[in-house]
Amino acid sequence: MTTAPTVLGERELALRDRARQVIPGGMYGHMSVQAFSAAHPQFMASGDGCRVTDTDGRTYLDLMCGWGPVVLGHRHPGVTAAVLDQLDRGDCLDGTSPVAVEFAELLVDTIPSADWAMFCKNGSDATTTCVTIARAATGKRKLLVAHGAYHGAVPWCSLRGSGVTAEDQAHLVHYEYNDLASAEAAAAEAGDDLAAIVVCPMRHDIKREQELVDPAFARGLRALADRTGAVLILDDVRCGFRLDLGGSWEPLGVRPDLSAWSKAIANGQALGAVTGVEALRDAVGKIYVTGSFWTAAVPLAAGLATLTELRKGVALPDMARTGTRLREGLAAQAAAHGVEISQTGPVQMPMLSFAGDEGFRLATAFAEAAVQRGVYLHPWHNWFLSAAHTDEDIDEILTRTDDAFTAVRL
Repeated sequence: MTTAPTVLGERELALRDRARQVIPGGMYGHMSVQAFSAAHPQFMASGDGCRVTDTDGRTYLDLMCGWGPVVLGHRHPGVTAAVLDQLDRGDCLDGTSPVAVEFAELLVDTIPSADWAMFCKNGSDATTTCVTIARAATGKRKLLVAHGAYHGAVPWCSLRGSGVTAEDQAHLVHYEYNDLASAEAAAAEAGDDLAAIVVCPMRHDIKREQELVDPAFARGLRALADRTGAVLILDDVRCGFRLDLGGSWEPLGVRPDLSAWSKAIANGQALGAVTGVEALRDAVGKIYVTGSFWTAAVPLAAGLATLTELRKGVALPDMARTGTRLREGLAAQAAAHGVEISQTGPVQMPMLSFAGDEGFRLATAFAEAAVQRGVYLHPWHNWFLSAAHTDEDIDEILTRTDDAFTAVRL
């Protein structure tokens, strides 16, 4: 397999020049590689399994998986077949395709906290719909959200950027993740106007180490929601279908009232979903949320095929095994090179950081050295494993990261 050189390719550079003329900044949002690297290619031409290929034909072992959506691997045969079959019959039709019912039935059968399901296009759609349902159900306005938590790129929850007003976020009350006392204080501040508690399955804020949830905190939020009449919303957009098919807090015995899903539910097709409990079904009928493409048939067919494959029970254990292999290998390499690192979060969604790394200088150098050696990873965002990663792929990744650690030491 061809590895990446130390300079960007001619086609990549030409595309960047063209993009700057017609796309503000050349690219925007999390896809703008200039925000985190001088070595990563901005443009990709194709993907296959756990590999992606850039426009100059250089192939990389992929540890970002499209930033999370690709859970079975790029161009998974079963998902691709479902997409092509549905595309042959139609995608955006005058009425909703029957596959919407089939996929909703499978979601309800898979997720214990789901009595119904509805669809949208992305994670921001899903979290915003959850908030809208909660406010409709309770007649209240205030939302409890954790400091620094990412729930989407829309004004009510945006973490940064111009164009967001104080009024957009006037009804947010913040608490510290894994600090039940701060959540209780936030609920007291919201008082009788508390509509919902919004929470991620774990703390995965960017530019900081990940933090698994304290089971007592999860149970405490459930009890707080029950006591105050607030709706407990689990933002499972990033973690969903990688940690547990029943929902990321299902192993803790904590079930939300509403869950937001996207990323991995359709193996790379544009799809989001909201699932909820029976008590909130009537509230859904009172709100108006929609989009011309929200029930497009092709992504729903991909979602149905993806969940059908995941339910076979192989993919999640495979990701846990290969993720453990990667974590142990990186730890051994760092120790051998005399480099102090920290690895946080679940092994299926690893995060690597360097001790005392102000401004992510070492992390950026490591990520750039890795991509130059044919491993695509990120310096300050968590990575993602897919079911397409084999033990042999992990060993190949580790061979290349060993060289990247050498480069960091130099």
